[in-house]
Amino acid sequence: MSELLAKSLGTQPYREVWQAMVKFTDTRSESTLDEAWVVEHPPVFTLGQAGKRIHFIEDTEIPIVESDRGGQVTYHGPGQLVIYLLIDLRRKQLGVRDLVSGIENAIIRLLKIWNLEAQARKEAPGVYVNNKKIAALGLRVRRGCSFHGLSLNVAMDLSPYSAINPCGYEGLEVTQLADFDVDESVSSVAQRLVNEIKHTFGYDVLTWQEPLR
Repeated sequence: MSELLAKSLGTQPYREVWQAMVKFTDTRSESTLDEAWVVEHPPVFTLGQAGKRIHFIEDTEIPIVESDRGGQVTYHGPGQLVIYLLIDLRRKQLGVRDLVSGIENAIIRLLKIWNLEAQARKEAPGVYVNNKKIAALGLRVRRGCSFHGLSLNVAMDLSPYSAINPCGYEGLEVTQLADFDVDESVSSVAQRLVNEIKHTFGYDVLTWQEPLR
């Protein structure tokens, strides 16, 4: 029987959660449960490991954190759902492509609840509605285990995206659930999406624990 432990962190600084993910991944054992960390971040730009600062097109007062995840530049802020997936890929017999596709498919199924037709793009990971990006992915695998994860725009201030080329794509527009008259809190969307993730990756049990200790 496989179990996924979901933890609700509330609002936490990006760097602190990142450091906690690294520690978790470096110290977990073969028997450690896989976890999904649900969080919102104060305003922050994050730059992936191979990210280029050329994708910052305007100066802002929002801090920039150079991260070790994959991908280019993205924005996190209040009203955006972030889920970090700490999964033993070897135990689950998953490749990185399987993980990416699974996350995208879980988000696509979630959006169908509100009759939103969404798509993934092989050349540009993430989820899109009407050719606008609504969810971004950025992952890292170490010791056969994943960390970092996904962000889904729920009801947030999208204006900081105008200061960057989102995910390194010039002119890429972003959107959010609120743009489609979806009136849901971040926490309620989180409950639904973590449940989709549970089914996607074949966990038998989903347990919620809050807050993160």
